[in-house]
Amino acid sequence: MFHRSSTVSCGTCPIRKRAVCAECSSDELDMLEQAKSYRTYPAGTTIVGAGEMLTHFSSIVIGCATLSRTLEDGRRQNVGLLLPSDYIGRPGRSRSAFDVVALSDTVLCRFERTEFEKICRTTPHIASRLLTMTLDELDAARDWTVVLGRMTAREKVASFLVNLARRQSRVDMAPLPENGVTVRLPLSREEMANHLGLTIETTSRQITALRKSGLIDTQGSRYIRIPDFEALAIEAGDDEDGGLIV
Repeated sequence: MFHRSSTVSCGTCPIRKRAVCAECSSDELDMLEQAKSYRTYPAGTTIVGAGEMLTHFSSIVIGCATLSRTLEDGRRQNVGLLLPSDYIGRPGRSRSAFDVVALSDTVLCRFERTEFEKICRTTPHIASRLLTMTLDELDAARDWTVVLGRMTAREKVASFLVNLARRQSRVDMAPLPENGVTVRLPLSREEMANHLGLTIETTSRQITALRKSGLIDTQGSRYIRIPDFEALAIEAGDDEDGGLIV
């Protein structure tokens, strides 16, 4: 089911400037080169389940995955969307707090957990970068409580699209184009509804309403064009301070 690859060097890695190794020197990259391995998970595969042992610390190189929690009655709530350069795992934590499921074929750059913990202690550039990324994730979690607890259904959908566009631009390392932006939806309508705490019917209605308002243009089931990014951001209640990260 899985296959490994070791053909990508750290210096030419597509997430090199955004991942935990972003601030590393050439000598530090050489050290990481010796410690890393790659693993590919097909779409729909559980990378790690809640409560399972975390044997590796991983960064997503290609693909995307969801973080979710399943309640006792079987209901599932997505709590995060992981894109390239996002990481899975925590130094000092031996078990996963959430289910992590690949939404598309996903390639991980992995380090054995205890070895990565040692690297963090001896490599300040990695430790400081990990702290920055963790604080960004904390901000995202706080913003997410606003999305789920205070926003209307229309604002939730608009906010999701705005922030997906922002994250996509960071992954591509390119500014948002002034003449509109097209985002690829990593989630199905049902998965998006679950992610936003809505029903699939409500989610579909809000997408239709945003399209009729001229704020978005649907292009098949997986692509949405935003002709006026600022207008959609305003619809989402964005105060232009950087926006919510979902």
